[in-house]
Amino acid sequence: MFTKIRRSYIWATAVVLLLLTIITTFGGCSCLDGCTGGKMDPDDYGKVTNPVTTAPTESTQTETATEPLVPNPINFKELKDMNPDLYAWIRIPGTVIDYPVAQSSNNDDNYYLHHNYLGNYEFAGTIYSQRHNTKYFIDRVTVLYGHNMLNGTMFAALHDFSDKDFFEENELMYIYTDGHILTYQIFAAYEYDDRHILNSFEFHEDEVYKQYLSDCLNPHSSSAMVREGVELDIEDRIITLSTCTNYNSNKRFLVQGVLINDERTE
Repeated sequence: MFTKIRRSYIWATAVVLLLLTIITTFGGCSCLDGCTGGKMDPDDYGKVTNPVTTAPTESTQTETATEPLVPNPINFKELKDMNPDLYAWIRIPGTVIDYPVAQSSNNDDNYYLHHNYLGNYEFAGTIYSQRHNTKYFIDRVTVLYGHNMLNGTMFAALHDFSDKDFFEENELMYIYTDGHILTYQIFAAYEYDDRHILNSFEFHEDEVYKQYLSDCLNPHSSSAMVREGVELDIEDRIITLSTCTNYNSNKRFLVQGVLINDERTE
């Protein structure tokens, strides 16, 4: 009897060690069908990030022709030399989210689900958009996808916004494009179903978009976070960041922001 128990214990220990090895090796992800991610090599960050290290301050001032253009923190020439599919950069102060954004130029809209910023296969992938959106963030709704990695990289940090104090204290996100710094006010964070948002709504129809904005401010989620005082109308442009939940592959966790400033850069 003792021998059987000992063998069972040894077998169970071996299985646990094997699972831990797999998780450590691949970084882990809570679900496989709606995620992305992977940290750039520090040397490559140096190539594309200029010495400007502080995020721009919030401003709603309208730019005039006489105002000087501000420097862009991202070197887009170097970024596009690495990979022409890289067209933007996302940065969310207070989190580790500080990544390039890709959109596939081939026929696979989800190519960057499991390809890194250089276009090479990597399970973690890259933050990306689909061709339902332009690359200029001029659509009424832009959706960016990213993996919920167990090692905390990529869009895993979006889940920080489910904490009330964190949500209240971290209000802004930035999108950098070639020639622009876009500032978004984060107004909501909540769980949603796994529908394809851009295929599910006719956002070009004003009434549909108006209702969608109302739903975003009143999400059907018991754990939803919504910023007080934010009002949205059909002239607004919003961004939706989508990742997996930690427990249900049929759910997504969304963080949404509204564009509050578009600043031209050198």
